[in-house]
Amino acid sequence: MARQTGIIKLKGTIGDISFYKTADGHLARIKGGPDANRIANDPAFQRTRENGSEFGRAGKAGKLLRVALRVLMQNASDKRVTSRLTKQLVAITKTDTVNERGLRTVQDGDLSLLNGFEFNINGKLASLFFIGYTSAIDRVAGTMEADIPDFIPVNDIVAPGGTTHFRLSVGGAEVDFENETYVFDSESTAILPWDGTTVPTSTLTASLTANSTLPMVQVIGVEFFQEVNGQMYPLKNGAYNALGVVGIDTP
Repeated sequence: MARQTGIIKLKGTIGDISFYKTADGHLARIKGGPDANRIANDPAFQRTRENGSEFGRAGKAGKLLRVALRVLMQNASDKRVTSRLTKQLVAITKTDTVNERGLRTVQDGDLSLLNGFEFNINGKLASLFFIGYTSAIDRVAGTMEADIPDFIPVNDIVAPGGTTHFRLSVGGAEVDFENETYVFDSESTAILPWDGTTVPTSTLTASLTANSTLPMVQVIGVEFFQEVNGQMYPLKNGAYNALGVVGIDTP
């Protein structure tokens, strides 16, 4: 692909060249490649069809997970989270040792590879949250807990400029990738001052289905606020909020 650098930016197709806009700017590329009918039927494209099938399932799994976590994700995600999550789920699909190539699935892959995934690369949990918490998933009870020791916000949370307050959240989802259903729950602290005052020990819990037979995903989020005339406003529309996967449990 080529980058458009002129004053006038084009969109559409001229001859065999397509002009389009992406997050990386205005680009152009030459149309080409085999037609859809050949890809769908030619034996030479069997690997392509297999890869496409698995990519499609990974894409659906990513959408389901994003929908399941949307309450927390809507304030803590970047523009590329969809493609980044799909890429990670494709890698998980390739670890499936149960089904043959082309039929491999996310649920039969190694979902532990999702642990540590960051939903917002502009505000990574691992880079701003230095509280020595412990997280646990209790499948029998259907709970996901985060035990947070007492901490001093200005020492243990790296906040962007302009921050006056913050909020912590723990969320959990049990996800049925095959039937495209989910159960979600979360718990958050109050909006707390980002200052030198010690915040007491606390436990945040997400309650799901007891004895679930589905994969369970636990996340922790941090939101930043700015107080103006007694009102709390999401700092820079949540651009630096963090949300990361801190636990995975599979049946």
